[in-house]
Amino acid sequence: MIRVTELKLPLHHAEDDLPAAILARLDLQPAELIDFAVARRGHDARARGRIALVYAVDVTVRDEAAVLAAFAADPNVRPTPDTSYYPVATATSGAPRPVVIGAGPCGLFATLILAQMGFRPILLERGKVVRERTKDTWGLWRRGVLDPESNVQYGEGGAGTFSDGKLYSRIKDPRHLNRKVLTEFVKAGAPPEILTEAHPHIGTFRLVTMVESMRASIEALGGEYRFSTRVDGIDVAVAADGGRQLRGLHLSDGGYLETSHVVFAVGHSARDTFAMLHAAGVFVEPKPFSIGVRIEHPQSWIDRARFGSEAGNRILGAAEYHISHHCSNGRTVYSFCMCPGGTVVAATSEEGRVATNGMSQYSRNERNANSGFVVAIDPARDFPGDPLAGLALQRHWEERAFVAGGSNYKAPAQRLGDFMAGQPSTGLGDIVPSYRPGVTPTDLALCLPDYAVAAMREAIPVFGRQIAGYDHPDVVMTGVETRTSSPVRFTRGKDFQSLNTAGLFPAGEGAGYAGGILSAAVDGIKVAEAVAQSIVAA
Repeated sequence: MIRVTELKLPLHHAEDDLPAAILARLDLQPAELIDFAVARRGHDARARGRIALVYAVDVTVRDEAAVLAAFAADPNVRPTPDTSYYPVATATSGAPRPVVIGAGPCGLFATLILAQMGFRPILLERGKVVRERTKDTWGLWRRGVLDPESNVQYGEGGAGTFSDGKLYSRIKDPRHLNRKVLTEFVKAGAPPEILTEAHPHIGTFRLVTMVESMRASIEALGGEYRFSTRVDGIDVAVAADGGRQLRGLHLSDGGYLETSHVVFAVGHSARDTFAMLHAAGVFVEPKPFSIGVRIEHPQSWIDRARFGSEAGNRILGAAEYHISHHCSNGRTVYSFCMCPGGTVVAATSEEGRVATNGMSQYSRNERNANSGFVVAIDPARDFPGDPLAGLALQRHWEERAFVAGGSNYKAPAQRLGDFMAGQPSTGLGDIVPSYRPGVTPTDLALCLPDYAVAAMREAIPVFGRQIAGYDHPDVVMTGVETRTSSPVRFTRGKDFQSLNTAGLFPAGEGAGYAGGILSAAVDGIKVAEAVAQSIVAA
């Protein structure tokens, strides 16, 4: 087959226009086109009022070699890539069982791939099964009651379960591992269109049933889940030459699990686990992350700003945006994890702290759009020295937000107009905040570093010129957004093992190697393959 990319048609094109465009693009007669299938569909809304659908199609023609030769210099006409997944190893009888720590996207896919290769992995998750975890999460959102071991961050499915469920990233993926991820998600119950949409997403409710389905598949292949099981320590053998080899895990139930191969996929909020590994001598270094707030606009404003008269079109769906600005104080302000038609959610995992995130359902039909409105920070500039200093920085501002919100898990919020004027809000305007268990109007400058406040105030008018209504005085800002990514990296070598602790395979967001569901899942596959190859080679 031949893949033809960048095939553009008007938004309201007729069904017959696509095969006609293929014929025109490849200079073929109708009899020469045998079949075609849409591989990917997106849209180009840069020219408002002239929105185009952009297709990639896989085409079967009578003389493939001749067509490819005729378009040899055209990068948009190429052989259809092989996106099949091929296992890199197969477990032999008596092979040691690897252990995966964390049941987020990275851990789930590491476990699934190891199970599919016959290694019968053991997955340890400090939180609960996804439906029990969902009840605990709603306990915080509805009643202000936090379970520190079962919440938005901890439990089956990981933090991605309570998100927009975005399934796209900018990672380089020459082996098409992202296709493996999407295919497994469809097997688990995701809508099939995620295989063809340029910016696929799932939404929270669907993710719940999908992770349950994946658990059933893993267990059927000999994998084992252990919930409510936190890793509180590691057992490392140190050789005379200083070499370090992992040999076991100390568990929160008092048990000990002997193992020489562990995938460390705990997510970006497992601060106590980060500290435990650092104390145990595992190499770790600080990593940049960002801090800011969640900002909410009526979704209809974003739709009109992006799509003009086509706002509300079923094919286009709810509009998204991605914006950034380099400020005069050297900071970069940008949108992060934009959730069309979604809600702002309480995302703390520690008592006495407030952290926010965004979430959408598959329908994306809630009243407001929300996005992280964040400022990039850097270890050398903002928290030098201790590799865990970024954790302390996050906690400090989360504690300030907790107090500013009323010390009851309500979040501090402010009208954008008041934020720009440097005055606290005493009430809110026409835009109703979606955060639960509720917000307290206040001054968000109390909950953010001065350099972040200055950069955000500079960026808001700039963004207002890019998106109509972005800088409206009644826009709601809710704080704080501190968990954009992990503040540490557990650096690994080319073999995917820790630089100084053999047998420990850092993976995913918590280890500093991913950002989002898809990239974390792909990293989980890569690390699982490295584990399998290490076991087979031993």
